[in-house]
Amino acid sequence: MTAPGSDIILERMMALHPKIIDLTLDRVWRLLAALGHPQERMPPVIHVAGTNGKGSTQAMIRAGLEAAGNRVHAYTSPHLARFHERIRLAGELITEDDLTALLEECYAANAGANITYFEITTCAALLGFARVPADYTLLEVGLGGRLDATNVVASPALCIITPVSMDHEQYLGDTVAKIAGEKAGILKRGVTCVVGPQTDEGLEAIEAIAARVGAPLLIHGQHWHVSREGDRMVYQDESGLLDLPLPNLPGAHQIQNAGAALAALRYLGQPEVSYEATVTRAFWPARMQRLRHGPLVDLAPGVELWLDGGHNPAAGEAIGAHLATLPRQPTHLICGMLNTKDIGGYLRPMAAHVSSLHAVSIPDAAATLPAEETAQAARRAGIETVVAASVAEALADIAARDPQARVLICGSLYLAGGVLRENG
Repeated sequence: MTAPGSDIILERMMALHPKIIDLTLDRVWRLLAALGHPQERMPPVIHVAGTNGKGSTQAMIRAGLEAAGNRVHAYTSPHLARFHERIRLAGELITEDDLTALLEECYAANAGANITYFEITTCAALLGFARVPADYTLLEVGLGGRLDATNVVASPALCIITPVSMDHEQYLGDTVAKIAGEKAGILKRGVTCVVGPQTDEGLEAIEAIAARVGAPLLIHGQHWHVSREGDRMVYQDESGLLDLPLPNLPGAHQIQNAGAALAALRYLGQPEVSYEATVTRAFWPARMQRLRHGPLVDLAPGVELWLDGGHNPAAGEAIGAHLATLPRQPTHLICGMLNTKDIGGYLRPMAAHVSSLHAVSIPDAAATLPAEETAQAARRAGIETVVAASVAEALADIAARDPQARVLICGSLYLAGGVLRENG
């Protein structure tokens, strides 16, 4: 079977720079100039940064905007199963023909110069957004904010910073304040920013940069509030109160993400029809996603199978809090992580809520943490652990021991992507 044209070009693009991550905007500005500055011709941009919740918040905003009749471009990363997931043109995943044409054009315009994979593919997305009519463009930051390849829009319609916590310290800094400062690098003079729940030091850093650049803030707990009330979600700001269903994306943290999405829609002046859709129609794969069909599900038909791609301590806390709310049932983890992550910080919040962990290495991931090292970290966190050669082997072993178990595959978006591909 011949590989799609986009796969061949993407493989070529991987060789244009020796580093996967190299934060600077110089190469992006150069290529955008060669392409005719497409970032200046896109529909109004909503720029989303943060450590956790970026993708879910963006998915909710898109659901609300589209329910109100808007055509919406969207850019997100990384992809899970196919690169095409990263780019939506006017609400639809980009086609193979359109993606191939954009990638070819950017590759030619770059003329063999140094540029990272993320930078050149981001330029391809912006070029597509500039050419297809739409009402809004949703841009999710890849890493950080200040020097991220998406940070090239002079005056977005709105910025959003979701909760900031420790992650990617080797690139963004070793404190929440430093990381929040990098995230706040997306702020622009006169452009309002919706700020999700933050630690005191994170919020202080964001407020300092906002004051310096002259960016108005709409801050959780000050300008907008959101909470669960029984089986409903209540949102309130100066425009009034909204009594809404709970988000269809599972987890208490999704209530906070929904609050940020609602604050964004209220600021943008979207009609009420968009509010319920924001919380009930969003879909975001590998965020406490229930897998109900496919080969892996068939392998263990009595097992309740879940998938989550969270990979830092804040994600571990969110998963642990969610597991604590579920009906009592033995819960087993199948976990694989990258060697750049704080595995102890990720696993400790879940330890009290799980019965066992099967450690796996992530296939085809050069930076995977070996399964035995994952197992050692899990044992230090107090979790009974065994090593498995694959997710399928781990799942079969759990099902043999506990046919009615709950199983959560977790630890990495790269692992989650492999699972979604394996499960069809």
